[in-house]
Amino acid sequence: MATAAASRLALRSAAGAYDRVFYSTMAIVMALTVFIGFAPTFYLKAFGDGPMVTISGSLFTPLVHLHGVLFTAWVVLFIVQTALVANHRVAVHRRLGIVGGLLAAVMVMVGMATAINGAARGAAPPGVNPLVFLAVPLFDMLLFPTFVGAALWLRTNKEAHKRLMLLAYISIIAAAVARLPGVLPLGPLGFFGLAFIFLLAAVIYDLVTRRRVHKAYIWGGALLVGSVPLRLMVSGTETWRAFAEFVTR
Repeated sequence: MATAAASRLALRSAAGAYDRVFYSTMAIVMALTVFIGFAPTFYLKAFGDGPMVTISGSLFTPLVHLHGVLFTAWVVLFIVQTALVANHRVAVHRRLGIVGGLLAAVMVMVGMATAINGAARGAAPPGVNPLVFLAVPLFDMLLFPTFVGAALWLRTNKEAHKRLMLLAYISIIAAAVARLPGVLPLGPLGFFGLAFIFLLAAVIYDLVTRRRVHKAYIWGGALLVGSVPLRLMVSGTETWRAFAEFVTR
């Protein structure tokens, strides 16, 4: 029995031998995606001349600035957290996780307020009705806390925890992917599809290292992918329009 237990432990250790490299790489690549996507309107524009405007042409408000700062903090925190685990600083990682939970809660509140305020001001990608587009960021703000909350609830289950935190990040990265050169004209199916390349990479990594896909990716991935046609379908209904008009008054 002891030998069997030792064998299972050895197999799990071998399967996760490259986890630190994989998650650290994902954190860096996703951070670069965010930077490149938002560089023209936020990161580099902050050091340039002229007013800062969104891709819809709307001027940056204090709320939009706060939104950008908070979501940038998440990007930085994700890198720090993966680096702490990679360097076996798990105790610090767990303490900093409290900050992450609080940050996520504030991000959701500010993110929803930013989306609603933007729709009220007519902010949306060119050619898209702002009230219809509002479904995209609001659904993001439902998925993100769902994954973060599940990850914190399962924080003692490191295999589920790290996957759920990655899913939380993937759930909000479409905004950056949409801003990459040439992506926005592809529409929601295009930029969400490209954003889900990160999900595909995670699934492939599981298959290569574990020969199976973790349940967090199966259920979480289905929720992410399924949310895209759902939000597009919902956004075109009269019920959604009435709701959008109500919250943007």
